[in-house]
Amino acid sequence: MNSLTPLRSHVLRRRRTRAAITVAIGALALGALAPSAVAAPGAARPDATQQRLNAMVSPDHVPGALAAVRDRAGHTRTYAAGVGDLATGAKMPRDGQVRIGSVTKTFTAVVVLQLVGEDRIRLDDPVETYLPGLLRGQGIDGRHITVRQLLQHTSGLPDYEDDVTADILQRRYLSPRDTLAIALRHEADFAPGTSWGYSNTNYLVAGMIVEKVTGRPLAAEVDKRIVKKIGLRHTYLPAPAETTLRGPHPHGYHQDGPNGPLRDVTEIDPSAAWAAGAMISTSSDLTRFFSELMKEGHLLSGPELEQMRTTAPTGAPGYDYGLGIMRTQLSCHKTVWWHNGSIPGYGTWSAATDDGRAASVTTTVDPTNMADLQPTEDAVDAALCG
Repeated sequence: MNSLTPLRSHVLRRRRTRAAITVAIGALALGALAPSAVAAPGAARPDATQQRLNAMVSPDHVPGALAAVRDRAGHTRTYAAGVGDLATGAKMPRDGQVRIGSVTKTFTAVVVLQLVGEDRIRLDDPVETYLPGLLRGQGIDGRHITVRQLLQHTSGLPDYEDDVTADILQRRYLSPRDTLAIALRHEADFAPGTSWGYSNTNYLVAGMIVEKVTGRPLAAEVDKRIVKKIGLRHTYLPAPAETTLRGPHPHGYHQDGPNGPLRDVTEIDPSAAWAAGAMISTSSDLTRFFSELMKEGHLLSGPELEQMRTTAPTGAPGYDYGLGIMRTQLSCHKTVWWHNGSIPGYGTWSAATDDGRAASVTTTVDPTNMADLQPTEDAVDAALCG
């Protein structure tokens, strides 16, 4: 495995042991406070979410963190800690734009399910119905892989993640078909429907189906069907070969090893991630998106929302995957629906409870192991259980 993990949704990787994906709520090794996070004498003590963000950041490991928490009434509070740019010492832009990695998959799944509701896609149709002849390879045949299996990671399609890290960092544009060709060099992981295995290739193909059915770019469909529909202000799928973030944003960093220097990797070409992990958003937009998703009729009608929340076991007790979303239990025994994502420079965890409470936390360094990822999950748990 390459040390850079651009698309990994760490707890969702195939062949992971239970120990690697079990959540350890409260078992954090908290970092040192960044100078900007220290409260002045006599100042009001920050709330629990702010305290967790303050504890997450450290100038040599996690430069900054952003969060938002949305209550049942729709009121959202945003948080920031640390430094937004190590080179200049600039402050973290509150609610700045970040790359959200595999949280993109939830957006892609919503668009597919909306098309299901319009009877333009059928979940149990084979991929061949929409993209004839596209999926052929070693143990791979689009005539035997359904749309549902794509969205639920039960297709057996091999992942391309490890093959495109250099392209992403070196800002090389890869079209969806270019990326799919890379994936199809590998043999199938398993026969369709016989197991569960996280693969970005599934969502690459799902995005291609959306474009074939609608005759429009996936970015335009996401914008029309989600962004404009629920009033997201800073969320988009980048244009081909777009390497910068459009709005105010913290710089993103990568660290090679626990003691390596932090490298600024803010400007990359995420085209290989595309429908699986290329989107940009803010913490407040993500909490609105996940909250609205839980409300029947806001983004999905009842039947489609039920399909999305019908899960398959991942092999890790307590962790099940639906269609573009995961289910587990919080430490306070509430059910939570969530997705996380990692791409060079950023790691994000977004979630919502059944009653519409939502939280999202992002660090400005991409997690490379479970110890790095754990604080974001723990912060989300604390925000939704508080």
